[in-house]
Amino acid sequence: MTIGTEEELAGLLAVGGIVAQTLRHMGGRLEPGITTKELDVIGAKLLEDEGAESAPAISVGFPGATCISVNNQIAHGIPSARRVEAGDLVNIDVSARKDGFFADCGATFLVPPTTEAQRGLCRTTRKALNRSIKAVKAGAPMNAIGRTIERVARQRGYTVIRNLHSHGVGSALHEEPNIPPYQDRQDRRRLHEGMVFTIEPFLSTGAEWAEESGDGWTLMTPPEYLTAQYEHSLVVTRSGAIVLTR
Repeated sequence: MTIGTEEELAGLLAVGGIVAQTLRHMGGRLEPGITTKELDVIGAKLLEDEGAESAPAISVGFPGATCISVNNQIAHGIPSARRVEAGDLVNIDVSARKDGFFADCGATFLVPPTTEAQRGLCRTTRKALNRSIKAVKAGAPMNAIGRTIERVARQRGYTVIRNLHSHGVGSALHEEPNIPPYQDRQDRRRLHEGMVFTIEPFLSTGAEWAEESGDGWTLMTPPEYLTAQYEHSLVVTRSGAIVLTR
C-alpha cells in the first residue's frame, strides 16, 4: 500500500496501536502453565473489544486469532493446548484489520528463568530491527534494510532466516514489496514516500531456513537452534519512518 492522505495515515495508526497494545498485553500474561490457546483467547478478546478483526483468520483462514510459536517453532504457530514452560522462548505475532486497514507486529518473549544465550539473541534481533528502521526514508535503497539486518546479525555471530521476508501491508495482510533480510546486490528498488510495509528480522544461533511442519502452518528450525523475531509496521516519509506499531 502507498498512502497519500492524512485520513489513511490515521486509519493505519489506529489499527497499529490496537495490535501493539494486544501484543504487549499478551506478552504480559505469559507465565508457566498457561496454554497457547488461552493466550490466544486473551488476544482475540482484546481485538474484538477494539472493533478489530484477526488478519490471519480473515485473510488466510488461520486457525487462531494470533500466531504463537514456542522454541523451535519460529512462526505461524497454531494456538493449542500446549502449556508454556519456564525457560521457553515464545514468539507472538499479532495482525488485524480495522476500517479496511491492516497492521502487523510481533515480538519474542522469554519466560524466566532465562539464559544469556536467549537474552543476547533477543537483544541483537531488536537491534537489527531498530537499526533497519533507521535506514528507511524516501529515496533510500530498499536493500539497505536487508544489508543492515545481515550486518547486525553477523557482527554478533548470528544467522538470518533467509526465507522469511518483510512485506508490504496496509490494504491487505501481505502485499508487495517483498523485502529479504539480507543484502541482494541485484535489487535496485528504492523506497518512496507513503509506502507501507513491515520489517521483521528473524535471527538465529545457526539456522538459515524455516521448514514447514506437518500441520500445514507452523514454521520450524532444528531444535538445537534458538531463533527470535521482532516486527513493526511502518510508513516511509522523506525524513524517515513513521512506526505504526510502536
